[in-house]
Amino acid sequence: MADGETQVLAFVGAPAAGKTEAASVAVEMGIPVITMGDVIRAELRRRGLPLSDENAGRIANDLRAREGMDAIAKRCIPIIKSIKDVEEKKAKKRVIVVDGIRGIAEVETFKKEFGTDFVLVRIDAPLILRYERIKTRGRGDDLLSIEGFEKREEREVRWGTGEAMKKADKVVKNEGSLEEFKEEIKRILDH
Repeated sequence: MADGETQVLAFVGAPAAGKTEAASVAVEMGIPVITMGDVIRAELRRRGLPLSDENAGRIANDLRAREGMDAIAKRCIPIIKSIKDVEEKKAKKRVIVVDGIRGIAEVETFKKEFGTDFVLVRIDAPLILRYERIKTRGRGDDLLSIEGFEKREEREVRWGTGEAMKKADKVVKNEGSLEEFKEEIKRILDH
């Protein structure tokens, strides 16, 4: 990353792999974070719908059907650009984090928009460990059985998550302690 540039670093991974936890490390470091799921949650509020996995999935599918598979990325770009303008007036090293890439179309849109300043980081964790995590995190869209959790993952695969994960520039295994994971994310954000 050249001086005067702002890196856009995005996290991709299966549900509950640790994307949001990684983004929280960025927040702790004072790095701006754009959460793609917030676009869906905002649309749910706009439409007066309660937060649930079913509603979130339906709205995400609807946006992608009407606006393209990169609909959420396209809605995030103006937000990123406004933060980028502010960040580029600050110190030498600048990073903006994007939490929650769900498909290859989003990766391609971000790469087209930000070029080599876009870096994709895949976070990997086993299914059973991820399921145990969602049972404890308490989000309204996480009230799922293991079968429901597997269906969520299948839905995200249909959006191109698997293809997006294959395009990652870096891979982080999130199988150990939370402290180990956070240290690895800090190293990536500090690069």
